[in-house]
Amino acid sequence: MPQLLSPESIVFVVDDDPSVREAIVSLIRSAGLRAAAFSSAEEVLSAEGTEFSACLVVDVHLALMGGFELQRRLVALGWDIPVIFITGYGDIPMSVRAMKAGAIDFLTKPFCDDELLASIRHALVMQDGSRAEREHALELRHRFTTLTRREQEVMQHVVKGLLNKQIAATLGVAEITVKVHRRRVMTKMRAASLVDLVHLSDALERGYTKV
Repeated sequence: MPQLLSPESIVFVVDDDPSVREAIVSLIRSAGLRAAAFSSAEEVLSAEGTEFSACLVVDVHLALMGGFELQRRLVALGWDIPVIFITGYGDIPMSVRAMKAGAIDFLTKPFCDDELLASIRHALVMQDGSRAEREHALELRHRFTTLTRREQEVMQHVVKGLLNKQIAATLGVAEITVKVHRRRVMTKMRAASLVDLVHLSDALERGYTKV
């Protein structure tokens, strides 16, 4: 069963050949997806940033700034967007360079419509997943910031496996105080168990959110 894409998903198409650009946009829209067309890399860079899921289909060889340079600029600006490179003439070194740069695909014109659509859908599914992880990471960090400094200290000791009395001795407080802080930590972090809290702590440290 195909994965459902966000209704806000959009594909940015960058090609300085009007006929190619229009054909790709028409193909994408015929598949029920949104598309925005640009004739140059500079137009993309001047566009406002977006919060929705997106991918970029860009020609390697553009009049001024090429596709590789555009990708580099977008990364520098913090745009986390999957890229599909297309080109009228390519070779193995060029495709290797594209993949090393993190491209989703590298297609040589004329390419099969189904091949391009498959790459686009794959890119958008990946982008939806990345966005969900970023949102989860922000939520997780927010939960942690609601803890008091003492609660954060207790949490750090709890996930290391220390007993309440050991934590109390380390912090120089009563064991009952540790129990209270521990209970508040579990509530604020929305942890159902110690194992769950350990997973959340690991996610915070690694910036990884599949918990």
